[in-house]
Amino acid sequence: MSLYSFVRDFTFSQAPQHTRVLLQTCLLDILGVAAGARDNQTSQALKRYAVNHYPAGVWSSRLLFDGRPVHPLGAAWAGGFSVDSLDAHEGHFTSKGHAGATVVPALLALVDACREQGRAISGEELLSALCIGYETALRAGVALMATAPEYHASGAFSGLGVVCAGARLLGLDEQTFRHALGIAEYFGPRCPMMRLVDHPSMLRDAHGAGAHAGLNALLLAQAGVTGAPAETVETTAVEAQWQDLGQRWEIDAQYFKPWPVCRWAQPALTAMTALLAEHPQIRGEAVERIQVETFHESMRLQGHVPANADEAQYALAFPLAALVARGQVGPLEVTGEAIHAADILAVSQRIEIVEADDLSARFPSEILSRVSVVLKDGQRFDSPITAAKGDPATAMSPADFSAKFHLLAGVSLSQQRRLAIEQTIAELPGSVSCAALFELLFVAEGAASLPAPSLQKEFAV
Repeated sequence: MSLYSFVRDFTFSQAPQHTRVLLQTCLLDILGVAAGARDNQTSQALKRYAVNHYPAGVWSSRLLFDGRPVHPLGAAWAGGFSVDSLDAHEGHFTSKGHAGATVVPALLALVDACREQGRAISGEELLSALCIGYETALRAGVALMATAPEYHASGAFSGLGVVCAGARLLGLDEQTFRHALGIAEYFGPRCPMMRLVDHPSMLRDAHGAGAHAGLNALLLAQAGVTGAPAETVETTAVEAQWQDLGQRWEIDAQYFKPWPVCRWAQPALTAMTALLAEHPQIRGEAVERIQVETFHESMRLQGHVPANADEAQYALAFPLAALVARGQVGPLEVTGEAIHAADILAVSQRIEIVEADDLSARFPSEILSRVSVVLKDGQRFDSPITAAKGDPATAMSPADFSAKFHLLAGVSLSQQRRLAIEQTIAELPGSVSCAALFELLFVAEGAASLPAPSLQKEFAV
């Protein structure tokens, strides 16, 4: 199947059952991250930026969990940056990146703009576009990894998924679609990801830039700007990445993060969670020292005394200390006042992170860590070699995803609203309109009367 045929003809109901369930899970997961990030420093800065520099015009979208109208390009910048600012979104092995943190905020901005112009979009059509966006973004990432030597941030490729999803919604003809892909690839931010790992900042994984690049490419192509071909789509060197489109699903290979920190820190947190459950005597004040043996890239995270939320989330020592000191790692443990909390820092200073050659040799096909804890009374506890929870082989359960959603979104949304969002997403495939979901997503908390989840109804635009 050609890429254009897939974009034009695919419907959500054609995907395998497992993939459909996973896609709805992805949407809930990303929205939980966005809600958890709503009020942090990065999100607030980008919303101000969007309001000041991207006023609504012919096209108008509302800011996520805010409601203020801006141009879709401003909403894409703000939405991508916001989701990226809380490092809890799903990822993908072979692209070494993420799709949803770009595709979901960009697509929601585009759909909100279409709805503002009076167009009704069904739940099935929204999910079809999201599925197209995820699948093509991930394949573009694999193609980029196969043809470019550097490790690039996700925004370098995820904008192509935005183009594919947006082309479906806007009904672009094939030639305009090719030009949009070429523009998105050409203007995509090929950001040096390891620089960000070594020097964390608000730029993160470039999802805001990818979301902007994708929507901007659609609008430029519609205006008649040429840009084809996209090399990561059309050259013979990447044929293998696209030839089984619609038959095999990269979406199925995604991993999910139980905690809002770098993927490479997750195995150590998984190992420590098991130790805490088995040995309740492990408490912050009882710890003499903790050693983490891990692969080289994870060892580089370090992060014992972060200066800000970006450093705290691109760290290993600090979130691991938060888990020991407070029993959980959510938004409130890696942002705001917690960054300088004495109880967390006291444990963090007792953590040693070292490279283990045997674990480095198994990277990147496996990301593994092992953890040892010594208490002040001399007791010692050792974990086995541990993979991160949330991989396809160590999958999170529906209950895990629900708990994560409520933990993250609970910092900004009421329980009533969170339950309504969960139920509305579950009902999307049979919904004649996505309007009910959008009225839950594009208003500030308390700005609208929310029906109880059992009374949620779909209504036409």
